[in-house]
Amino acid sequence: MTHDKLRRQILSETARLLITQQETLVGRARLRAARKLYRGWVKPADMPSDREIHAELDRMSNFHQPAPEDRFALFRQLLIALEKVQQPKKTHPEGDALNHSLQVYDLVCDEVPYDEEMLLAALLHDVGKGIDPKNHVEAGLGVLGETITERTAWLIANCHEARKIKEGTIGMRARKRLQESENYEDIILLAESDLQGCQVGVSIPELDDALEHIRSLETEFGL
Repeated sequence: MTHDKLRRQILSETARLLITQQETLVGRARLRAARKLYRGWVKPADMPSDREIHAELDRMSNFHQPAPEDRFALFRQLLIALEKVQQPKKTHPEGDALNHSLQVYDLVCDEVPYDEEMLLAALLHDVGKGIDPKNHVEAGLGVLGETITERTAWLIANCHEARKIKEGTIGMRARKRLQESENYEDIILLAESDLQGCQVGVSIPELDDALEHIRSLETEFGL
């Protein structure tokens, strides 16, 4: 892991611990985050400063909703922000990141319309781009926190790696790690949908309709 990546991850986790009130002191939260993310001693230079942490808290607080019952309000807020995220036209001719996310959701919904965790992974996999485009996976997972299940978080965390399987660029160890997961078929479906969800002019569902469908699954099946 590079020093910059470790620093960003510690920053995101520290802010998450503070904003969810799992820790109330910046120093304790920073130390706990470092211990969680790295086995061994972390150099002071690799630790985020107090100023960086407070800036991250300000950014994340714009999206955070603390009560579990409000999680769909949080999802909607994060997704709406993606309308302003314009992606490279060469790889994303469809335009903004919300359009892409809804395309991915629609493709996954065609295959597994009753799998709430998969549908949420498809819809939310890029929400971090509205917070920190350079570190969007960690940023997204950081602000989503416990509003999503461990399986949904794993799918989001590994989507980009699974894309490399389809692109033929993944390493042997990384491929084996994914193949050994019980969610291997699901991550492949998500990766394929992520790659395909960049079409111009295709019909996509309304955001509120997508969220309402997922909410109905939660109510119906008690997920």
